[in-house]
Amino acid sequence: MAAPEALWLRSRFGSLEVGEAPVATPGSGEVVVRARAVAVNPVDAVNGVARGFVYPWLSYPAVLGTDVAGDVVAVGPGVTVLAVGDRVTGFAVGAERSRNSPAEGAFQTHVTLLATLCARIPDALSFADASVLPLALTTAAAGLFETDQLALELPSAEAAERGTTVLVLGAATSVGMNAVQLARSAGHRVVATASRSNAELLRELGAEAVVDYHDSDAVAQLVRVLDGHELVGTLAVASGSLPIALAVDSARGAGGMRRIASAHPTPVTTVRAALARRRGVRVTAIWGGSPKDTPVGPGVWNAYLPGALADGRHRAAPQARVVGHGLAAIPEALVRLRAGARAEKFVVTL
Repeated sequence: MAAPEALWLRSRFGSLEVGEAPVATPGSGEVVVRARAVAVNPVDAVNGVARGFVYPWLSYPAVLGTDVAGDVVAVGPGVTVLAVGDRVTGFAVGAERSRNSPAEGAFQTHVTLLATLCARIPDALSFADASVLPLALTTAAAGLFETDQLALELPSAEAAERGTTVLVLGAATSVGMNAVQLARSAGHRVVATASRSNAELLRELGAEAVVDYHDSDAVAQLVRVLDGHELVGTLAVASGSLPIALAVDSARGAGGMRRIASAHPTPVTTVRAALARRRGVRVTAIWGGSPKDTPVGPGVWNAYLPGALADGRHRAAPQARVVGHGLAAIPEALVRLRAGARAEKFVVTL
């Protein structure tokens, strides 16, 4: 068997380079996965000073990456939901403040994952397609279900229609596509914003109504679609969507405390939140890694996702676009990502 390898970042301002990695041994509640595909995200592509802003606690050398799919090759004590040989996808938490562990970064051949953030995938789902899920799914789940966010009930196969509505702004993003599906599987009607070119896809994923955010009267359209419905929360995940969320709330003139969960950088959200709270709007900043420490992680990854992928209730979205093979191809994938990607996620196979 070839020695384990990783794509190392030796320092904050250093370049990525492939090198040998220690043999991974799972601890309690962990599994080791032989990676077959990894997806890249904007948070992986930040450099230097920007990386220090996102991950000021990160120690070096580090292994980046959150999105991985592959085969379970070792299982740690206490793990009952997975077994050696399972095909899985999982959220790698190596860059999280409480972990800060290169063994748990996705950009390597053998990745240590928390079993509570890992799910079996159907045989018909390729590793490349499955690898697009982890960060987007977990961030959407955090915004929808964490008690300090929208605090909705977790999704399930038995969820009844609740007669309530969730508004997803930026629904054609990776997080948005997963949020639409999670909200529907939790029994909510979903209203979404996206460009017209993505409207049909979002309807297929479960959105009842899709408003083009480019329209000059987009806020008025959203108010009409929401009229007469109980809005239990808004997820603002695309750049520029938080002002739209606040404008919709103001135009509706609803009473009581309203909740908006925002994926915008925390300083921006903090300023908006302070202004909005004066009129009864609670704006919170989503941190995608928070479900690793709460019931939301296993509730979505272990209880919901395996069955939902198997029966088609949840689709791997956005579409995977394979742009290379091998760890050495990841830096170029990050360069391409900085240039932009729309309704797709760049994937490197291993």
